Amino acid sequence: MNEISMDDLFREAKDAALKAYAPYSRFRVGAALLTEDGSVITGCNVENVSFGLTICAERSAVVRAVSMGYRAFRAAAIVGLDSKNPVAPCGACRQVLAEFMPPAAPVRFGSSGPALVDTTIGDLLPANNPLELPE
Repeated sequence: MNEISMDDLFREAKDAALKAYAPYSRFRVGAALLTEDGSVITGCNVENVSFGLTICAERSAVVRAVSMGYRAFRAAAIVGLDSKNPVAPCGACRQVLAEFMPPAAPVRFGSSGPALVDTTIGDLLPANNPLELPE
């Protein structure tokens, strides 16, 4: 990666997690996406008393980025601040990220602890086989 490192992206995700609205779970999550032009777009989880209406940090960042006109991401970082162990994206978020990232795009996830996981979006999907849109 050129100008923005995975360490930088992870720090941006950590900062985003501080803005999370998580009064029910008290589990704050932040995400940061690196766009094709080098911009960083962040998101945080936003809970609702009707838990099914909660939006994860990763999807919050994707929705924000898409609404700003971005359609492709080079990397993603996710932080679960209130966990001692790295917090991986849920299945729904993995699928949404895969819609906008090539399989080899790096993904880093972590927590408040020192452990980090570096992988790719393709490796996070079942059978390592993301769907491709028809031309």
